[in-house]
Amino acid sequence: MGYLSLKDVTKRFGDVTAVNRVNLEVERGECFSFLGPSGCGKTTTLRMIAGFEDLDEGELSVDGKVFSSSYKKYYLPPEERDFGMVFQAFAVWPHLNVYRNVSFPLEIRKLPKHEIHERVTRALKYTGLAKQENTYPKQLSGGEQQRIALARAIAINPKVMLLDEPLSNLDPKLREEMRFEIKDLQRKFDLTIIFVTHDQAEAMALSDRMLVMRDGTVQQVDTPLGIYDRPENEFVFSFIGLSNFIPVESNGKGFFVRGAEFSGDPLLRPDKPGKRFKMACRPSEISLARGGEGVEATVARRTYLGDMVDYLATVGGTEIRIQKPRRDALLDEGERCRLTFNKARWFPSQ
Repeated sequence: MGYLSLKDVTKRFGDVTAVNRVNLEVERGECFSFLGPSGCGKTTTLRMIAGFEDLDEGELSVDGKVFSSSYKKYYLPPEERDFGMVFQAFAVWPHLNVYRNVSFPLEIRKLPKHEIHERVTRALKYTGLAKQENTYPKQLSGGEQQRIALARAIAINPKVMLLDEPLSNLDPKLREEMRFEIKDLQRKFDLTIIFVTHDQAEAMALSDRMLVMRDGTVQQVDTPLGIYDRPENEFVFSFIGLSNFIPVESNGKGFFVRGAEFSGDPLLRPDKPGKRFKMACRPSEISLARGGEGVEATVARRTYLGDMVDYLATVGGTEIRIQKPRRDALLDEGERCRLTFNKARWFPSQ
């Protein structure tokens, strides 16, 4: 059993099932991300973990202690769960300085003054706010205000840290910096973190493991590399990273890109003959050259993306996106080329 355990966790709002029988085990000290499109149920699941929503069905436990259970008719309120929570909004008190923003929840718990001071000092040190303890939030940047929220959550010595889109209000450069700071805090304090985001880059950078959700159901749980490289279904492949879905047709001996004037050798045939398939391939997994073997195509668009060049090539009526390093030989728009699919995945086609 994992440190944080969800068994058949279900939540309904009227006739809508927002979270449908989610089973999950998160290990102690793990940074675990919930990733999925808006409305998929990830934030609702986080709110049930936090205790802001009760379960309609299922059971939730931490370190072997039941926090919510429809079977046992038990519900532990959020203030008794000892969880740290950081929201999308900075959620700081403008009339309190940095030190009091962090110490106030501890004061409410009536901890001894010396313990409060030790906890606050440590939390401010590791969030880079030690020299700003007397500063008020309005004098700080967005990133510094979010560090206040992190320090406040760390100071309570949480069993689990819950982060709900905590970086979405920051500019891109600061958001990237904060990703690494959160990961450093996890290691320093051995925190168990549940991180909710729709940002793939955040999830990939922060997670030890991650969960992809769709329509309230779990699609896949794996490491970031496993999710990216070994997607279990078409939705996961399409949601994580850039993707091409390429229609193919069979001549009985193998598969070819539909509409190709010249296709070269057949594409790798799936293991299940007799079914209809479509081929999926990442833009970075397609080779593009002026000649040689491969599927004949035409460069329809070329776009510079810093060190990367993004091509859109057409094969018959199919558009295929390819990304290559800028140092590679450049092809011009309208130029004929050949495509080689270096790593293809196959999904059933209707």
